[in-house]
Amino acid sequence: MVPHRPMEEDRNETFVVMFVLLGLSDKKEVQLMLFPIFLVIYLVTLIWNLGLIILIRMDSQLHTPMYFFLSFLSFIDMCYSSSATPRMLSDFLKEEKVISFITCATQYFFGSWMAHAECCLLATMAYDRYVAIGRPLQYSAIMSLSLCQKMVAWTYGTGFLGSIIQTVSCFHLYYCGPNTIPNFFCDITHIISLSCCNPFISQMILFMESIFVGFSSFLVILLSYAFIAASILKISSVKGSAKAFNTCASHLAVVTIFYGTGFSVYLHRSSSHNEKQDKVLSVFYVVLIPMLNPLIYSLRNKEIKEALKRVIKRATHLAH
Repeated sequence: MVPHRPMEEDRNETFVVMFVLLGLSDKKEVQLMLFPIFLVIYLVTLIWNLGLIILIRMDSQLHTPMYFFLSFLSFIDMCYSSSATPRMLSDFLKEEKVISFITCATQYFFGSWMAHAECCLLATMAYDRYVAIGRPLQYSAIMSLSLCQKMVAWTYGTGFLGSIIQTVSCFHLYYCGPNTIPNFFCDITHIISLSCCNPFISQMILFMESIFVGFSSFLVILLSYAFIAASILKISSVKGSAKAFNTCASHLAVVTIFYGTGFSVYLHRSSSHNEKQDKVLSVFYVVLIPMLNPLIYSLRNKEIKEALKRVIKRATHLAH
């Protein structure tokens, strides 16, 4: 990295006002082929997540803490995908994929906010599953509506604060020359590497903030599942144990995919730099996971299937 120059010299330097996104491919025919694929993925993401939110709101039997949190997870997934996917789709049809400094910072801020919020919400949902399995008789009293609302407010507030810290730490740096981002969205690790000053302090702030939010949320999830496992082992019947495990199987699958991919993305970047692998992991993390989460929660969930049948039956009855 080039060390930061004195202010007198900085005045003669050009400040970067635009970044160039290389996208997923530099071949026009490949971009035109990818456009309908990612458009379908994005539309499925929006429709499935929005449909799940509406279904949970409309069916009174889904007015439980688990589905309350699930509706906010779907909202986060929609916003997270929307922070980068529409831009990627429009860039498939452009010759020059440029993004302004301010727009890049804004895109990263909203994407980071949703990613932080999802970390915290997954931890909240893990605690909810622990209370449901470990303390079933006190579940309703513990997981009251007011507590659930405070937990959701905490996840969004923590995500907002974490995103502010990351965005300011990254975009207050001095950018004077290189402005090419080897990805389809404004990613903080690539942007910091373009800085013309020493980014050590910013990198330390980002590292500490990631530890505080990401790893602390992951620790809450691990502890919750440790207590869940201990509670399941105390259940004498095999059927009862299987039923208890099924109540958290979908959440466990979502956590595994989310954190597994997240660790792969950032540990891969720190160990070796392969742009093609980096882009594939980023696509999975930013584009595919928001589509997969509602599918995981819906396809094997009898309560959601029954609720959908009730809503369709009610709508059909009103139509006649």
